[in-house]
Amino acid sequence: MSFAATLALIAAYERGLPWKSRWADTPLGARIALWGVYEIAGLIFASLVAGLGTTPYAAYHFHRMAPYGVLANLLAMPIVSAWIMPAGMLGLVAMPFGFDDPLWRLMGMGIEWMNAIAMWVASLPGAVGRIPAFGTGPLLLCTAGLVMLCLMRSPLRWSGAATIVAAILWALATPLPDVLIAPSGDLVAVRGADGRLAIIKKSGDVFAMKEWLAADADARTTADPSLANGVACDGIGCNARLPDGSLVALATSPEAFAEDCRRAVLVVSSRSAPPACPTMTLDRSVRIRSGALALRRIGNAWEIKPARPDGYDRPWARTRAASAASSSTPDPGATSTPKPKPSPRDASPKPADLEPDD
Repeated sequence: MSFAATLALIAAYERGLPWKSRWADTPLGARIALWGVYEIAGLIFASLVAGLGTTPYAAYHFHRMAPYGVLANLLAMPIVSAWIMPAGMLGLVAMPFGFDDPLWRLMGMGIEWMNAIAMWVASLPGAVGRIPAFGTGPLLLCTAGLVMLCLMRSPLRWSGAATIVAAILWALATPLPDVLIAPSGDLVAVRGADGRLAIIKKSGDVFAMKEWLAADADARTTADPSLANGVACDGIGCNARLPDGSLVALATSPEAFAEDCRRAVLVVSSRSAPPACPTMTLDRSVRIRSGALALRRIGNAWEIKPARPDGYDRPWARTRAASAASSSTPDPGATSTPKPKPSPRDASPKPADLEPDD
């Protein structure tokens, strides 16, 4: 983000600010009077350019925009420039002589004023612009457009603006997932008929819920009671419905598989699913190999995007040996179709799959 802001500022100032030289021949008094106007205009211009340069990366990583960023900078920068930074520099100079304490206190007061400005701007209506998650493709295309617009000198540079517009349209057209599954397997989000996520929660993974809501451009908090709308639970599991009425089930007990495998189009569990389950299951073996999962329903098939696709190997997330694939284990990262229903069989789990608390 810092590189993008620097690139945008250099490119903008390289082409000059026309008001800087327009009044150069005016009397001294008029130039002094216009000095403040120049400084304010320059601050607004710099804040606007830097904000536009960093917007694609803030939207990609944090799913947010700052519509009032220019206002916040306009109010806070004079305090930073004339109060906080001078006090900090004088504090460093006075530190060897033991006279720095009042300067640090003065600097702290300036920081409190800056924080108060930030809180006030954040409380304004519409202060947070929420952006749904999009992929790296639109981000890379927007980056290419920004480089073309800032570095090229010929009129061809305006093709960079067209590239940025195309990247924005691509990002807005990104489809949202229908089902999200946490790595633990006991936290599932299902998109309901109202287009919003319903959370099936059997754990306290608040961080995953917060990230899901942010990536969905959903202003609700993790404590919002409406997150449970459309979710039905009993002692052995929970379920929620997709927009087409199909059932997504979270099986928390071995007894739940018999009914869930018969009624649901997708069964999620932190346990090992019975091999005779006719519907698609995402159980312990899949999550160990693939981590968190995002699924999108396309007709009667599922498009699966794992957090750790096959071949993913990082120092902080080494590839784990995949367990022996069973007939109920889909291939993460592929589009899976429901398996044909075999003749009725006993869906009870094997004794080897039972845990001590079963």
